Amino acid sequence: MESQGRDEVKGPVLHIVVVGFHHKKGCQVEFSYPPLMPDEGHDSNLLPEEWKYLPFLALPDGAHNYQEDTVYFHLPPLSGDMKCVYGVSCYRQIEAKALKVRQADVTRETVQKSVCVLSRVPLYGLLQAKLQLITHAYFEEKDFSQISILKELYDHMNGSLRGSALEGSQVYLGLSPRDLILHFRHKVLILFKLILLEKKVLFYVSPVNRLVGALMTVLSLFPGMLEHGLVDSSHYRPKSSVSEDLSLLESVSGAEEFVSVSVTDIANTALELEAEGTAPPAAESLFSGNSAEGDSNHLKPPSRTSPESSESDWETLDPSVLEEGGSPKEPAEGREAVSELPDAFDSKPGTPITVQPQALSGQGAVIQGLVSGLEEDQYGLPLPIFTKGYLCLPYMALQQHHLLSDVTVRGFVAGATNILFRQQRHLSDAIVEVEEARVQIHDPELRKILSLTTADLRFADYLVKHVTENRDDVFLDGTGWEGGDEWIRAQFTLYIHSLLSSAIQQDNERLLADYGAPFITAWKITHNYRVWYSNKHPAMAAITPGHPFQGQYSVADVKLRLSHSVQNSERGKKIGNAMMTTSRTVVQTGKAVGQSVGGALTSAKSAMSSWFSTLAQPAAVSAYPEPATEPAMEVKP
Repeated sequence: MESQGRDEVKGPVLHIVVVGFHHKKGCQVEFSYPPLMPDEGHDSNLLPEEWKYLPFLALPDGAHNYQEDTVYFHLPPLSGDMKCVYGVSCYRQIEAKALKVRQADVTRETVQKSVCVLSRVPLYGLLQAKLQLITHAYFEEKDFSQISILKELYDHMNGSLRGSALEGSQVYLGLSPRDLILHFRHKVLILFKLILLEKKVLFYVSPVNRLVGALMTVLSLFPGMLEHGLVDSSHYRPKSSVSEDLSLLESVSGAEEFVSVSVTDIANTALELEAEGTAPPAAESLFSGNSAEGDSNHLKPPSRTSPESSESDWETLDPSVLEEGGSPKEPAEGREAVSELPDAFDSKPGTPITVQPQALSGQGAVIQGLVSGLEEDQYGLPLPIFTKGYLCLPYMALQQHHLLSDVTVRGFVAGATNILFRQQRHLSDAIVEVEEARVQIHDPELRKILSLTTADLRFADYLVKHVTENRDDVFLDGTGWEGGDEWIRAQFTLYIHSLLSSAIQQDNERLLADYGAPFITAWKITHNYRVWYSNKHPAMAAITPGHPFQGQYSVADVKLRLSHSVQNSERGKKIGNAMMTTSRTVVQTGKAVGQSVGGALTSAKSAMSSWFSTLAQPAAVSAYPEPATEPAMEVKP
């Protein structure tokens, strides 16, 4: 068992799990390989406490309404040396009468099961493609006791994915920014900036595969986010009893023993000393009765000393720490102090390698971030957004509803299919209704902050035009560079590079104005900006500061602004709907009137013609013989 556990850690796939719906017990684990509990068998229903929501994530709400579905979900790590656990589940249902071997507990007309893969690497699309085939074959057996195919799946995945590089072609499989922009259009940029501000964002749609696809595609626009930015995105505690909560408070009361920066091996540095000096007040404010004041004024201390820790307590750097390390007034001194030990993480033996070493040490090189704890490129990306209590939950079960109001969760990007999540609007800052491509932001001040500038509108319009043109070509649609998925990601990479480059310039008010002054003000107090700014990134010197679409105003900008206002503001939507209704009514009325009036005129014209013809016909008949008499009359004189 122990050797099996060691082999399990080496491979990217941790477990293959089958979850079924029991008519009395509800969703439960029916099979796991290797066993989820080391001391139990493969058919045990027991789960680690940290993974108690696994059955409800693998078998989502309303699954019985669909013949099959796919779910992406995240689970918290089980130990300190693990990161986020990425789950992919393929759900199917089959009629009970079609089973070759019908077990005694099958009492319903249909049998619902999910086959899940729990992995250490975020290869969602690749895992889904392999899992769908195996799930189909597993159901075609019509005998769910045949588990040999699942064991073969575990061995095959660990053999084929072992040592795989987290490259875009694999990580982004099944995620299409092109389709996202065709559906949301310029609102994609609003979602992008909303997540930069680390707000509470809830995606809502059904079925689940549409939900997780839209959410993960938005995250794929952030450079390096899927590859290295989600390792701390599921650090939460399942809902526990009151006694457990009290013991948790007692255990965290000594948080002043830890530093407020998730790094290791930097003892006796100026940064650590400063962090230790500022951590206790934040710790006291977090767990005292006046937690609101602490949330707004301080960033919380961690209960861990390593980036690999699985503790769910979140923290953000105390402002005084970053003022010393990277204040706008003294940027050079602060950055030198932080970057004195750039190689502290390079030789650390316990760091898991999640990216294949590359020959070129340039743009593709990834090193351990000194402050963020994430693997970063030379620009400091991915930004440490999903760290220290900011969660990424592609799908949330109803049993996880308490996380929306958990004091240890400072924000989230989550997906839900249950309408109860959408109804409780006060628990989120924005609700993204994927079906209607609508972004509902409740706070008027936040709407003002996220209002797109003229340069932003140009950028969004540039994306939409390139995506929509020539899309009717069934052979070349989405395969070219401009307007394709990789091209779109490259544009957002340029956008974030330019934003970061502008932020570190002296006298940068005019440069940042194109991104929106209110947005920049709000972004500069977020955790991800403070951590990024506290470190030194020499490669940013090669990035041209300023918005990619800065420039003078023109008539086209006025039209673009008017179109954007009509499409997004409530008043504009009402006016637009009224205009559309009126135009349809006018057209329909015009057609009716045209038909009626035109028909009347035609009838009148035909009637007049026939009347004239009837009048003319007797004259013609009576005059016809006259030529024989008229000459005689003329000759007579």
